[in-house]
Amino acid sequence: MSRHVAIVTDSTAYLPPQTMERHAITAVPLTVVIGDRAYEEGTEISARSLAEALQKRRHVTTSRPGPEVFAEAYRDAAAAGARGIVSLHLSAEVSGTYDAAVLAAREAPVPVRVVDTRMVGMALGFCALAAAEVAEAGGSLDEAAAAAEKRVANTSAYFYVDTLDYLRKGGRIGAAQALLGSAFAVKPLLELDGGRIELREKVRTASKAIARLEEIAVERAGTGPVDVAVHHLSAPERAAVLADRLQKRLPAIEDLQVSEVGAVIGAHTGPGLLAVVVSPR
Repeated sequence: MSRHVAIVTDSTAYLPPQTMERHAITAVPLTVVIGDRAYEEGTEISARSLAEALQKRRHVTTSRPGPEVFAEAYRDAAAAGARGIVSLHLSAEVSGTYDAAVLAAREAPVPVRVVDTRMVGMALGFCALAAAEVAEAGGSLDEAAAAAEKRVANTSAYFYVDTLDYLRKGGRIGAAQALLGSAFAVKPLLELDGGRIELREKVRTASKAIARLEEIAVERAGTGPVDVAVHHLSAPERAAVLADRLQKRLPAIEDLQVSEVGAVIGAHTGPGLLAVVVSPR
């Protein structure tokens, strides 16, 4: 039996495939371009291949899905029985994906509520899951969208990068631009604030930056039920250590995800990324 409300997101949510299948969430892929070849994220290029291309200093860019890709996803959902669709996407401040979804929604055969989550990675993924849980329980289009927006308001994402070069090249460095002149002397901790990548604080070493990520996550999580994700690119040991420490310090964790980011986010952060998402329920 089909659900009345379908959930669509994009490939930067980095939800595990089994989770997407279990909750019937559709992800529209963004594209990574390496040299003169384009690849769909999630199916045609791995994080490892992306990291190798970056290390070889190959030219890497990313692009949004076209409105026609979203239009097809919306038609498929309607054909499967959906009477409404919640479409949740990465921050409009860093990608045109949200705008493409809005254009497609105007011609969709059923009502589509497009939400700019102002997030990315599992910060987006947890919002999609919140909407899916309401839809599964028989909630309305408005109720599913409201659940996602409530989760957006409670979710935070913090991250460390070995170098600001990739963010600079992609034009997504925001207020942290001021760090470029002294990047050799500091290790920046960044956060998503209002959908933009902003500087949270500066530390002197990578080890201190990772320790601060842990402290910030614990402070933000509070004492109630919380979902947490640790992302990385080519830094599995760092990610595993951080996840283990958070598991021990946050006994109210309900869902802890540890995963490598996909090629789209990796293209803008570079190898060495370590990120933590905190999403109180």
